[in-house]
Amino acid sequence: MVMGSLPEQVDLAVIGGGVGGYVAAIRASQLGLNVAIVEKNRLGGHCLNYACIPSKTLIHIADIFYDLQHSQKFGINVQGASIDAKVLLKWRTDVSAKLENGVDSLLKLNQVEIVKGTATFLNSNTLQLTNGTSLDFKKALIATGSEPTTIPGFAFAGNVIDYKQALSLAFIPKTMVIIGAGYVAVEIGTLFAKFGTKVSIVARTDVLSKFDRDAVQLVKSRMEELGVRVYLNSTPTAHDASSVTLASGEKIDSEIIVVAIGLKPYTEGLGLENTKVKLDEKGFITIDERMLTADPSIFAVGDVVGEPMLAHKAIRQGTVAGEVAAGEKSAYDNVVVPAVIFSDPEIAIAGRIEGEGLKVTKFPLSALGRAIALDSTKGFVKIASKENGIVKGIEIVSAEASSMISEAALAIEMGATLEDIADTIHPHPTYSEAIQEAAEAALGRPLHFFYPKKKE
Repeated sequence: MVMGSLPEQVDLAVIGGGVGGYVAAIRASQLGLNVAIVEKNRLGGHCLNYACIPSKTLIHIADIFYDLQHSQKFGINVQGASIDAKVLLKWRTDVSAKLENGVDSLLKLNQVEIVKGTATFLNSNTLQLTNGTSLDFKKALIATGSEPTTIPGFAFAGNVIDYKQALSLAFIPKTMVIIGAGYVAVEIGTLFAKFGTKVSIVARTDVLSKFDRDAVQLVKSRMEELGVRVYLNSTPTAHDASSVTLASGEKIDSEIIVVAIGLKPYTEGLGLENTKVKLDEKGFITIDERMLTADPSIFAVGDVVGEPMLAHKAIRQGTVAGEVAAGEKSAYDNVVVPAVIFSDPEIAIAGRIEGEGLKVTKFPLSALGRAIALDSTKGFVKIASKENGIVKGIEIVSAEASSMISEAALAIEMGATLEDIADTIHPHPTYSEAIQEAAEAALGRPLHFFYPKKKE
């Protein structure tokens, strides 16, 4: 479907209607460009329809369900709580549909032409569209995202599914094996464990192997409490309709097998060979700080350009690309990209919390009033600073860490000091006070936790 009739040439043609693509289209249109966006499936892309929004929606519902059954300590006794998986799925899909409709409306209100289908580069200024017509452009932007990586012997078929399908199940499986131990595996494993599924995670090395071990240990401990079994340093070799076999010979019951070992850039069918666009050794499109590829007519943003493969990075890159396409002197010069794992407890990090020349101070949630009141004291805030007090990194392991990390990102972007954070009044009682407390402690003036003096 086409919103209107396409002109012979557009100022900017955007391929991909995910978060990076639609933001770029809107920003470019706001700046006066004639813009068309081509999307083969659903506006909002993976984030709105299959990944970020669905997973966080289900995590929230899983938390409610689990807490209902485990709140006796607060004097709450609930019996017979159950899940209607079909109603659950409807809520999850309705949320995505509402957001997709919102994106559709925003594009139309910003006079962006919407084209349903695929696009292939014929050259550096022409696209071949699904309907057989061609579209000339002055500039183009590739925002095609990524797709799940597969492993030999575990093709996506039958009871072997990817993370998108796992978040669209119309039933709660009795058993689930997740191959992979990154943040997607942890999030999916935790939410299904709270729904009552017996979850097993097969890790090539360890859970969240690239993250701070202090934080990961708390998450692993919580998963163990929830009944999640983790097979460390393990390799899956085969499967059938009811089990997964490891290299050790051990078999794990698995009604559903989720392969969540990572993502790869989606460039299939784009016809990049007909342009000057270049790829790196991993297949990602190479770009500069203006989001321009090696082809001066073509931009690229989001997962297709590499790590970190996060929606909020794509949004920022899309904004920059839209501005540069319109002639603005914009650049992707951000100092930090915050990251969040919606585990239990949540892990959020901005900047670096380890490295030469950094002083790291840790404030435990066990000393925080809000955490004690809500019985969520397993967590901490780490703050890393240079000798001059400039904050270089903050890690938060806590409930609501996802909502607190923006303060850390802003502080780092602005070059804030420990004193800037410590002297800023934080509302009480809140989890965010832990950031202030960590800064106070780093300055040697802790108020709500005693740090023994180091021996000379």
